[in-house]
Amino acid sequence: MRYVILLLAVAGFAAAPSPEPVLWSAADMKAFDEKLAASPKAKKVAAEIVTRYGNHLMWLVHREANGDAEHHTKQADIFIVNSGEATVIVGGTMVDPRNTAPNEFAGPSIKGGTRTKIGPGDVFHIPADTPHQVLVEPGVTFRYMIVKVDVS
Repeated sequence: MRYVILLLAVAGFAAAPSPEPVLWSAADMKAFDEKLAASPKAKKVAAEIVTRYGNHLMWLVHREANGDAEHHTKQADIFIVNSGEATVIVGGTMVDPRNTAPNEFAGPSIKGGTRTKIGPGDVFHIPADTPHQVLVEPGVTFRYMIVKVDVS
């Protein structure tokens, strides 16, 4: 029952952002991640918006495979790693980019760029208008929060 109440509370945050400070405890985040891990998409990647506030929003991501290369021209990403490890390629040139939404592009990979390994407790900032891609080794589960911040 407590798990159901927690999920309803977290879903409520996503639907109606609070003007008040909000704390999601480690236990709250673990329960939210367990929900994502149970998703049929979780064997590759499952993600869900936790909440939205004015110029930023927060995603929780459960990843068991590489992601596409991404390029957000008007959003910076801040990764907060909960568990697992990944390599993030930042910069370089996106291969075969396609427009997926206004100011958003995706592609299968990045040519060049800088590779950075990140793991539990790390916080990694990716500036807006910067191609990036998350790579996960086979058999690894990578869990992280992304704060997406709109920039002018």
